[in-house]
Amino acid sequence: MRLLAAMATGIALLGAAPAPPAPSPGPSSAPSAVTWGVAPSSPDGPNGRPAFTYKLDPGATLTDYVAVTNHSTRPLTLNLYASDAFTTRDGGFDLLAGGQQPTDVGAWVRFTQRSVTIPSTSRLNVPFTLAVPENATPGDHAGGVVASLATSAADAQGNQVAVDHRVGTRIYLRVTGELQPALTVENLRVRHAGSLNPLVGGTLTATVTVRNTGNVRLTGRPTLDVAGPLGLGRRSVEAGDLPEILPGGEVTTTVRMTGAPPLFRLTTKLTISPAAVGDQVLDPPPQGDTTHVTVWAVPWLQLALLVPFSLAVWLLIVARRRRLRGMAQAVAAAREQGRMEGSRTDRKDEQ
Repeated sequence: MRLLAAMATGIALLGAAPAPPAPSPGPSSAPSAVTWGVAPSSPDGPNGRPAFTYKLDPGATLTDYVAVTNHSTRPLTLNLYASDAFTTRDGGFDLLAGGQQPTDVGAWVRFTQRSVTIPSTSRLNVPFTLAVPENATPGDHAGGVVASLATSAADAQGNQVAVDHRVGTRIYLRVTGELQPALTVENLRVRHAGSLNPLVGGTLTATVTVRNTGNVRLTGRPTLDVAGPLGLGRRSVEAGDLPEILPGGEVTTTVRMTGAPPLFRLTTKLTISPAAVGDQVLDPPPQGDTTHVTVWAVPWLQLALLVPFSLAVWLLIVARRRRLRGMAQAVAAAREQGRMEGSRTDRKDEQ
């Protein structure tokens, strides 16, 4: 039997954003008329926190609460657990699949009860402990607290498949110690496309992978510079901010530049300027990175237009030279004829 894992959309732990998620994770639905929500809480109920955000020393332990709300009109039994987070290729915030064992902050969270039954239209404030190992590495560790419901459904072929509906909220834990914020750029690929208008340049499309090689979650802004031989036609364009990239994560992004001069061979430089997420203050400041690549930007359309123009000019030059040659020959012939007639006249006079 093929197993499927379905993540509910529009939840706090699924959004891709450089800032923390919105305060309200919102309810999610699985089977019809079954909805529930998950949010950071106190013993008395949700306290408005957008995520579980902590700063702890190695070896520290704390107790916190998660509110699990059943918005349905019938009791609901859910599984509670924590898992590790990762950055998807397009910059999303996601958690390991339900069957994968966490090895980071998700493994440091413990619930006294892994399954809870919540009466209809009710809420439970469930305690959990977070124990940071003594050997935990400094920096940011991200994960999420999840309430899931396993159901079965039929696929397009009529086979029964297992579906895991998950709703959760994020965990951001910073372990004290030396911070090393850094982003690097890899696999820069640049393509030039010419324009049909010979008076404007073409379009440069640069695709690059930005990797978080430090231990702090970061965002950043890419800048693309381009110049022809000897620095001719130098131009620059700045792209929008990248989504949040967790330590060890990477994002593939694209930067486009219009009006790039078709100067046959262009040197492109892509620079990433890292920045802290939200209101973080990082000391030392984040380290950026730069990479270069060259790309051919042959002005094929301009060359195609230049060929008939050059041919027309050449034909005009050839025709003019022929006319000049013909005129010179006519003048020479007239002179020769005049000389010959003059010679005959002189001979008659001598007779």
